[in-house]
Amino acid sequence: MDQHQNSPGARLSRDMSTLDFAVYGVQELAYVKPVTDDAGATAFSVHAADGTQLAVLGTRELAFAVVRQNDMEPLSAH
Repeated sequence: MDQHQNSPGARLSRDMSTLDFAVYGVQELAYVKPVTDDAGATAFSVHAADGTQLAVLGTRELAFAVVRQNDMEPLSAH
């Protein structure tokens, strides 16, 4: 028997609807990913867990700082 089938996370994921997954972490998490701005320079886009773009900032460090200042946990997205 697979050990993971009996873990709390496995039960939680089976019980979550598509909508539940879409809003999971919306208030707690923000994703930071590198993007290319209109001038061709690298910038860092901050997105809510549901994919909504929140900001575009000049450096990764600044993006992470802004996320933390807003009481969220930053995560890197590639």
